[in-house]
Amino acid sequence: MPFFLRTMMKVLRVPKRTIFIVVIAFVLGSASIAYAIEPTTFHTWFNALYWVMTTMATVGYGDYFAKTVRGKIFTLFIYVFGIGLLSLVIGKIIDLLSTVYKHWEAGKLNFHGKDHIILINWSKKAQYAIEEILSFSPSSHIVVIDESDKHPVTDRQEIHFISGDPSSEEILEKAMLKQAKAVIIFADTRIDEPALADGKTLLIASSIERLHPAIHTTVEITQEKNTKNFRHVHVNDFVLSYDAVSRLAVRAALQQGSSEIINQLIRREVGDDIYEIPVRPEWKTYKDAFQGALEYGATLLSDRGDLGINRKLNDPIPEDARLFVVSDEQTYRRLLAI
Repeated sequence: MPFFLRTMMKVLRVPKRTIFIVVIAFVLGSASIAYAIEPTTFHTWFNALYWVMTTMATVGYGDYFAKTVRGKIFTLFIYVFGIGLLSLVIGKIIDLLSTVYKHWEAGKLNFHGKDHIILINWSKKAQYAIEEILSFSPSSHIVVIDESDKHPVTDRQEIHFISGDPSSEEILEKAMLKQAKAVIIFADTRIDEPALADGKTLLIASSIERLHPAIHTTVEITQEKNTKNFRHVHVNDFVLSYDAVSRLAVRAALQQGSSEIINQLIRREVGDDIYEIPVRPEWKTYKDAFQGALEYGATLLSDRGDLGINRKLNDPIPEDARLFVVSDEQTYRRLLAI
């Protein structure tokens, strides 16, 4: 028994590639031997290969079987060694799949794709962001980078997790930063000191802008006084985490009903939403764009961050304009189709 156990342990430690090569050689060699022993039984080498595979798999359809003594002895040989080898291969495959899943769950696998969205630092806000992204575009792929060692959303295969320091070039390359569509950096909730949290966010943003200056980066900032530092590293958009909640609460108290409007605009699954529409060639002024959108039931809201364009309707639309409207999704789809 000790000899048997030692032998089994040695076999289990054999590299997977070696085992697969041995099994393939065994199958092909067995098929050749079977065809050489009983050519009139199998007629072709492929039929012999088919018989070897069904024998090793213990299926045994009975359409081919050994008829000579030598053939039956060889069949016993396949029973003893072939079934064992096949079981070993199946075990190795299961072990490989289990290892891949564990590495995926632990965030050790590289992401392979493009036009994805990268979320950095896991928190409830990141979870809500995922729900919002998928409600707008269910086919979107999302990569979460966090310093934890376990995948935060294991039930969604379109969400890839990478464990590590988000300011590290190696980790950002694992997330395919240069092929990503956008990056959202949330403040690290594990850091209690706001200044330190913003410092970490700034370090991450600097690494991202250095590696991929053209990518759109949005960051969450905990202290308003730090916004100038983020502008210095060319962050595209930033959100003041506590400021937004406080202002929304005050507006709800002083202007009753206003919070419901804002909630609709920031939640894609409720009511109307904000959409960017292309500038039509026939739209020369903001008035043309306003009336053109209104005909479809949408309200022109802004050109980029300029909310005052409805007070300058006669101004020409600049070439680099980005027009945003308020509408439902169906109206937005019709505006895209015109």
